[in-house]
Amino acid sequence: MRRALLRSLIVAMALLAAGVSSADATSRGDVALLALIPSPGYPALPHVVGNLIYEGTYDNPTGDSVPSRVLQYTADGALLHSWTVQGQDLSKPHGVQVAANDARGRLLLLDKTSGRIIRLDPGSGAQTLYSQVPDLPTCSTSPAGTPCSPALADLAPMPDYAAWGPDGSLYVTDYQQAVIWRIPPGGGPARIWLADRRLDGGPFGTACIVLMPDHHTLLFDQASNGGLGTLNPSTGKLYTVPIQANGEPGPLTQLWESGPADAPDGCAVAASGDIYLALVGASNQIIELGPGGQEIARFGQQYTGANNSSVPFDSPSGTAFLGTRLIIANQAYASGNKANQALLSLETGELGAPVYVPPNAGVAPAPAKPRHPRKHHRRGHHKRRHR
Repeated sequence: MRRALLRSLIVAMALLAAGVSSADATSRGDVALLALIPSPGYPALPHVVGNLIYEGTYDNPTGDSVPSRVLQYTADGALLHSWTVQGQDLSKPHGVQVAANDARGRLLLLDKTSGRIIRLDPGSGAQTLYSQVPDLPTCSTSPAGTPCSPALADLAPMPDYAAWGPDGSLYVTDYQQAVIWRIPPGGGPARIWLADRRLDGGPFGTACIVLMPDHHTLLFDQASNGGLGTLNPSTGKLYTVPIQANGEPGPLTQLWESGPADAPDGCAVAASGDIYLALVGASNQIIELGPGGQEIARFGQQYTGANNSSVPFDSPSGTAFLGTRLIIANQAYASGNKANQALLSLETGELGAPVYVPPNAGVAPAPAKPRHPRKHHRRGHHKRRHR
C-alpha cells in the first residue's frame, strides 16, 4: 500500500512538472489504440525518442514481396514520416526492429534475415551499414577455439533487440544462435560476448535486452529453452548478467520463469525498477514484475480502450515507455488479422526509466595521434667554441 501511494505521488509530481493535470491522466490499466499499422503490417518493437515513436514492420509469416518500413508517429499516434528499408532480399522472410538510437539521434535497425544492423538518419533518410551479425556454425561441428554457436540446431542469425553499454558498445541479442553479440563503439565487426546453452531456444530464443539503471547490468529474456539448456524447455526465462570491469560477462542470474508457451518478448523497465514483459505467446498478456522477479500484475487479453476501441491483445510484441504509458506493438503474428496490427498504449501509473544512451553511442573513437620519436641530443653537442 505504501509503495502504491509513493508511486502515485511521484507520478503526480512528474505530471505537474510537465504541465499536465491529474484529470488529464487515465487510470492504471486503461488501454487505448494509438494507430493501426499500414502495409506491410506486423509491428515489432516500438522505439521512443523524446515524444516520437518509431516502429518497424516485421515478418509476414505467409510471405510477401513488400520491403519493410520504419514509421514515425507522434505521441498521439499521428503518422509523420515513413522510410523504406533498402537492400532486403524479398524472396526470404524479412522485417526490421528499431532497436536503438545513437547520441546523434540516428536509428539502429536490426534486419531479421540478413543479420545487418542498419543506421538510419531520420533527417536525411540515409541508410548505412553499422555492423552485421555473422552466421555461426554450431560448436559441435567446429574446431576448438573458433567462434561458434552453442545451439543444438544450426540456425541462421537473427538479431532481435539491442542495448547500449556504458562504453558505447552495442549489445545485441540473437533469437536463433544462443549468443549475445557486442559491437564496438562506432560500429564494426560483431563479436560473441556471451554464449550459453541456456540461450538456445531453437527458433524461439533470446529476445529483449535492457541496460539497467546501475549502468553495468544487462536484463534480457528468453522466449523458450527449446535447445534443452534448462529443465523445462517450454517456459521462458528472465535473466540478468553483469558487465564486469574487464568488459566480460559475469554469471547469469534467473529472476523469473514464465508459463508454458508464454514466449516473453519485449521488455521495459520503470523508474521504480518494475519490469514489464510482453507475452507474445499463448497468454497474449502484459505482465508486471517487481525488481526481484515477483509477479505484481497482469494486463489481460480483451479490453475496451479509452477511445472505445475494442482491439484485443493479439501477439503483443515489443514495448517501450513514453512517460507513464507503455507503448505496445500488437503484432497479430499468428492470426494475421490486419485490424489488430496496431500500436497500443497501456497506462501503467508509473514513469518509465530513461533508456541509457551514452555520449559516444554510435560515434567512432577518434584515431590515435601518431607518436613522433623524441630527438635526443648529445650532451655538449651545442657548446660554444672558445677561442
